[in-house]
Amino acid sequence: MSTLDRLLRAAVEAIEGTERPGQVAMAQAVERALDTDRHLLVQAGTGTGKSLAYLVPAIRHAFDTGTPAVVATATLALQAQIVDRDLPRLAQAVAPVLGRTPTFAMVKGRRNYLCVHKLEGGFPDEEDSLLAVGEVDRAAGRLGQEVIRLRAWAETTESGDRDELVPGVSDRAWRQVSVDAHECLGGKCPQVAECFVERSRAAAADVDVVVTNHSFMAIDSFEGRQMLPAHDLLVVDEAHELVDRVTSTITDEITSGLVGAAARRVGKRSERTSELEDVGVLLGSVLDGMPQGRLLALPDALSLALSRVRDVARAIQSDLKPEAGAEPDGALQVARAAVDETFDVAARILEERELDVVWCSHEPRRGSVLRVAPMSVAMLVRDRVLTGRTVVLTSATLELGGSFDAVAGTMGLRGEGAPEWEGVDVGSPFDYPRQAVAYVAAHLPPPGRDGAGPESLDELEALVRAAGGRTLGLFSSMRAAQAATEALRERFAADGAEIAILCQGEDQIATLVRQFARESTTCLFGTLSLWQGVDVPGSSCQLVVIDRIPFPRPDDPLASARTQAIARMGGNGFMAVSATHAALRLAQGAGRLVRRSDDRGVVAFLDSRMVTARYAGFLQRSLPPFWPTTDRATVLAALRRLDEVAPRPLPVAEPTARGLGGAPAAYRGGSAAGSGPGAPTGPDADPRPVAPDPPVALSARTAVTAGVGWTATQDDELRDAAQAGIELEELVEHFERPAEVIGARLEQLGLTIGDPTFGFD
Repeated sequence: MSTLDRLLRAAVEAIEGTERPGQVAMAQAVERALDTDRHLLVQAGTGTGKSLAYLVPAIRHAFDTGTPAVVATATLALQAQIVDRDLPRLAQAVAPVLGRTPTFAMVKGRRNYLCVHKLEGGFPDEEDSLLAVGEVDRAAGRLGQEVIRLRAWAETTESGDRDELVPGVSDRAWRQVSVDAHECLGGKCPQVAECFVERSRAAAADVDVVVTNHSFMAIDSFEGRQMLPAHDLLVVDEAHELVDRVTSTITDEITSGLVGAAARRVGKRSERTSELEDVGVLLGSVLDGMPQGRLLALPDALSLALSRVRDVARAIQSDLKPEAGAEPDGALQVARAAVDETFDVAARILEERELDVVWCSHEPRRGSVLRVAPMSVAMLVRDRVLTGRTVVLTSATLELGGSFDAVAGTMGLRGEGAPEWEGVDVGSPFDYPRQAVAYVAAHLPPPGRDGAGPESLDELEALVRAAGGRTLGLFSSMRAAQAATEALRERFAADGAEIAILCQGEDQIATLVRQFARESTTCLFGTLSLWQGVDVPGSSCQLVVIDRIPFPRPDDPLASARTQAIARMGGNGFMAVSATHAALRLAQGAGRLVRRSDDRGVVAFLDSRMVTARYAGFLQRSLPPFWPTTDRATVLAALRRLDEVAPRPLPVAEPTARGLGGAPAAYRGGSAAGSGPGAPTGPDADPRPVAPDPPVALSARTAVTAGVGWTATQDDELRDAAQAGIELEELVEHFERPAEVIGARLEQLGLTIGDPTFGFD
């Protein structure tokens, strides 16, 4: 038996109990890709256990090469699931085979963490000095209360990670305690030793697996900041989202408000501040007079306004250069970042690059916005993501209409000079035709632009009533989701039906999903964020409703530009762009229903074009092979039966505190009690990791004590200190870590320093 087979078997026996053929095939395909230095596209249906299938060979590769593997996900939810649930259990399971416990860490963008320097008053405040000492207590309203709560939380959090804060706070409040990468003072910051971001990345510098997200990985690849450690294996989970995430990462925008905000940041530091304000007003007046949509060429008035913005911003950049030897100034750094962004975006749009798409939109809250994005990122992904490492791209939806070609082409894997790759579909262990029904309400009229009509709302109500709640409603727009929520709430309230409707936007997504999963008579309605990443197995979700085929909006400038470009080359732009986009979304949305082998239910499409349109066959082939029907009576009867015999909802795991590096605070060196052989299972089991006794030997590369990473270099410093007889108090000051943490590491290393009882009474 190969090492990979032994590791996978140990992991499966300890965590899942049953080996799955698709999981084995996927793990072998990942190992084959590493051996042959070829990229891999692997479609793994729900229930395959794909996280284990790529994590096991990734860990083995890290052990063999001494180089970490990087895993990038599209959503923070999956990122947290891998770090909080999958890796702690996997690390414990494979440790006996490997001889040591694998280590891991999570890395996210700077905006996701508290900024210690900003908390100490080192940056200008975003909202009327809410962080100024004495001002917070007088701040009125929700924002002030949220900032007070953030200050209290900052005193107790070990990670500074926003995801740890439950319930969460508004983005406006979070900006009071965080900075982005451009605003950060970097190594010049006086609080760099206490910085949550720097400490987290230091903890991730010498681990076996680093977990991040698509956007962070893209920034690291495209901007060359080297925030991720050097690696030769990249696993991209939820890979169907990669192109959109990369596109979003390198999309720029400019508004009159952003230019004005930059001027306010500059203040009295430049004599040209008022000039920047004036050109911002000029830009706004020009944009306000323009129609919405794509700009095939820059109008003269817009070109002149952008040139003025660029030139004034360039002049102010010179004014803001810090004096040699000057102390770092947070306010100056924020001003420079705002002016640099203003200059860069204006200059980029004025370049009128061949593959850039520029468009104007008028938004209720932000006013007129000018954006620029690349028409295609295929060559960028090829050059910046796929070069110099083996990349495994995996998702439940990569094969559309029976082929990988559509998705591969968007990632630079087709055409002249494309790198070698293999596409593998390992299937799914679920018996889809027996577990689920795909129902198309063929009697409904095609949906109009104004959202659901009365017939669709009647159909939705009948389906939800038959299911007794238990419904995840996936809508093509927030307006449609909110309208359906209001309509059904009124109808159920009128006759006393005990069915609750939750709607996206009323709380954090994670909070809403947990409430939906806990209460069987509850429905959750929403849009794009719910089409993927929502994992609610069991009886709480027995009906998924999709209101319409999720084509891109007709006025979407990028989609229309791509469609026209393909048509000019003789291709079918609609099928290549719009139909492919819709197929991906439909497959992801329908995949929310069946999450386990005992799940049963219905996916209902309220769009009759799913069976009548000429492209219907392509869309249907992209869905799981559910049992299809257009018989309304059959579906309603099936939902009623499922409701009558439905078991209690499954237990819902609550979020856990995080330690340094992003691992669960209760995690110790890759072990999590309660997750290995003999651990409690079933409805009464606690899904959260519990801290076991720390193992004696953690890692030759990085050890973790009380959630704090210790490198080999730091261990050598401890040994030298023991030999020199240095007191523990001095080490506390040197390492800037609590005595308990240092003492625990000393005990693991078998060392005694000074008074061994110090700090441990």
